[in-house]
Amino acid sequence: MHLATTLENGLRILTAPMPHTRSVTVSFYVGAGSRYETRAVAGLSHFVEHMLFKGSRKRPTAKEISEAVDRVGGMLNGGTDRELTVYYVKVARPHFALAFDVLVDMLRRPVMDRAEIEKERRVIIEELAMVNDSPAQQVDVLLDEVLWPDQPLGWDVAGTPETVANLSPAAIEAYLARQYVPNNTVLAVAGAVDHDEVVEAAQAALGDWPQGAPASWFPAQDGPGDARIKVQYKKTEQAHISLAVPGVSTQHPDRHAVDLLSAILGEGMSSRLFMELREKRSLCYDVHSYTVHFLDTGAFCVYAGVDPKQAPEAVAAILEQLAATREGVPEEELTKAKELSKGRLLLRMEDTRSVSGWLGAQELLNRHVRTVDEVVEAIDAVTTEDLRRVARTLFRTERLALAIVGPYRSDRRFAPLLKL
Repeated sequence: MHLATTLENGLRILTAPMPHTRSVTVSFYVGAGSRYETRAVAGLSHFVEHMLFKGSRKRPTAKEISEAVDRVGGMLNGGTDRELTVYYVKVARPHFALAFDVLVDMLRRPVMDRAEIEKERRVIIEELAMVNDSPAQQVDVLLDEVLWPDQPLGWDVAGTPETVANLSPAAIEAYLARQYVPNNTVLAVAGAVDHDEVVEAAQAALGDWPQGAPASWFPAQDGPGDARIKVQYKKTEQAHISLAVPGVSTQHPDRHAVDLLSAILGEGMSSRLFMELREKRSLCYDVHSYTVHFLDTGAFCVYAGVDPKQAPEAVAAILEQLAATREGVPEEELTKAKELSKGRLLLRMEDTRSVSGWLGAQELLNRHVRTVDEVVEAIDAVTTEDLRRVARTLFRTERLALAIVGPYRSDRRFAPLLKL
């Protein structure tokens, strides 16, 4: 159960009272992310997020912001994704007012010191270098480029060293002024807190926040392009394999069927991929599947790290397991996947940070919050015939996309394998 209020300036306030907890999480969700960017300013949303931690009017330095939360044993963090940016503080209940004040001052009155912008530019470029040195992360970026070529969904959320180096202070400040407005923001609070108390605090601190005209996100153009395989040479001990097909959006009626297919195929140590590639064939240490859902598209993905000599066998084995689901899944296996999915969801909802995120992300992106019970009911409604139908829709040769980072100069070992 949650309560909702919208201020006159469009700020949406959602609370989930959890009186049995001793904590409270305050989160602000903003409609800003890589899907709102052009190629020339790729990484702009992420850069802005970093800068809000560098100082605000009441706490002019990054140290002062961090210390305010550290001294009460709280957690302060943020993150930029493709469709949203989030800032949150989790503290013990007596420190709710402090958590709220820290975030409000960061969002409304960031310092944006020019010297700090240049320092943070170097930090972000180092962050990009770190990803480039991590083949498991690098292959995910490469896979996005294959799935969504030449569009924001296919770009690294943090941008590139070139775009980050060229982002001007004026562009950063203009983006902040355009996207960080109350009618493009959700305040979500969960924990031992009263709804009226949150609304009163928000009205006092944010009621005079002027509305704006935020830009919208760029729609996706689905499907791998002509190059359905991308191989990046890197002298590594393992070949890092990411294989995917376009999936479904957050609101698609088959979303839960797709998620359950992932649970069956590659989530957990008794999943099909784990049992086949690791336990039976000893091809890898890590193999797993996962799904991503956006407002208008999604993806079903599989990752594995294997000995470079065994990578072709691993790709073939993954494809065999995907193809097998098109013939159907036993009722018992579906039941196990349902209980796994529901169990993870229900356990997560005991944490104030998770509940705050449940409210904020759904409200920002969908303007509607599904209850946990509604989602559990939707999961239970999925049938074995739904899984067969969805598997036959998703797992087709023309939809396959493959990215590999490892000691290969070309895709010649893998191109003949990419078929179902």
